[in-house]
Amino acid sequence: MTNRTMVVLLKGYPRLSETFIAQELLGLERAGYDLVLVAMRRPTDKKRHPVHDEIKAPVRYLPEYLHEEPLRVLRGLLGSLRKPGFRRAARAFFHDLRRDFSRNRFRRFGQAAVLVHEWPEAASWLHVHFIHTPASVARYASLISGVSWTVSAHAKDIWTSPSWDLTDKLAEAEWAVTCTRTGYEKLQSLTGRPNVHLSYHGLDLARFAPFDQERPARDGRDPADPVRILSVGRAVEKKGYDVLLRALAQLPPGVAWQFTHVGGGDELAKLKALAADLRIDTSITWKGALDQRDILQHYRDSDLFALACRITADGDRDGLPNVLVEASSQALPIVSTHISGIGELFTTEENGLLVAPEDAEALSVALLRAISDPALRQRLGAAAERRVRQDFDYHSSIHDLDRLFSESWQEADAAAAEPSR
Repeated sequence: MTNRTMVVLLKGYPRLSETFIAQELLGLERAGYDLVLVAMRRPTDKKRHPVHDEIKAPVRYLPEYLHEEPLRVLRGLLGSLRKPGFRRAARAFFHDLRRDFSRNRFRRFGQAAVLVHEWPEAASWLHVHFIHTPASVARYASLISGVSWTVSAHAKDIWTSPSWDLTDKLAEAEWAVTCTRTGYEKLQSLTGRPNVHLSYHGLDLARFAPFDQERPARDGRDPADPVRILSVGRAVEKKGYDVLLRALAQLPPGVAWQFTHVGGGDELAKLKALAADLRIDTSITWKGALDQRDILQHYRDSDLFALACRITADGDRDGLPNVLVEASSQALPIVSTHISGIGELFTTEENGLLVAPEDAEALSVALLRAISDPALRQRLGAAAERRVRQDFDYHSSIHDLDRLFSESWQEADAAAAEPSR
């Protein structure tokens, strides 16, 4: 393989909630790949993680809405018309349009045309994160240009996409990789090809060095020194923060706790109002979005991590939230729910406490156990850290991707050389 340059298509970049993607991009650069990042949306977060500043790849942005850059879109369409694959892409687009007649579908085809027209000359591959709308752009761009493409699928993009859409994409992508076994089994059930691979994201453990201090043995009996409960995540429905607040409100009177939430999200105002209605707002601190360095300090300053993940009505859900892996790397014990990939890292009573989603009462019981028993917290946190440091080093996922890319490029090189023999 002589050319290790690829375009990586992203929904938005940079994003505070997608450290796992930034970590992967940096890992690929360090493995010798030259990347060109192309994002469908410009950043909205006011902060950046340190890893974003370490990534050297240039970043380009597609028109987020076609009407905002009509001349650029027109140039893209006219340029793409000359490509031998344009007719095939157009047939695929109109076939999709009959099943999904939406402005979003038109936007994806226009973005694909711009991507092809402005394609970096050195790049020979297209990799995309998320198998829903970003992969639609990648698929159309691949059909137009003839450039091979691959995809990393995660959580929402798998579970909220119609099966026909996933099946079509899996039939045309060289391969797909996903980060939980539940996601892997879902995708594998939709394709007759052995082109779906499981690879956990893992952590850059150099950024999450072991926490070598002993946490205080708080047990909830001292109002002047409450047990510190932390949660990190966007205030969105699938995170289950309303359930978590109701669980906290059910803790017995006299139990001393302080809850800190880190993250932005559209439901923050609603959650603050709920906390006030439940009369627990004085025990809650809302920190907003923070960068990775500040979040690491919060892991180390806390006694317990809680996240009440759920499956929403439209099927949206988390895979294995990266914050659970991060918190575990600091021996911070976890109370959460057993959905999706969470049970692939945690076994209740062994290295965490997991309850059914939507069950505020069961969650409150688990929280009370962890609050009142510092020895249990120490045991669960230590076991979770051992598991993370043994099985969730991100170098393993970079090795998996390097192998997959290398094999694909070697096959492409061999196919290109075949006619000359």
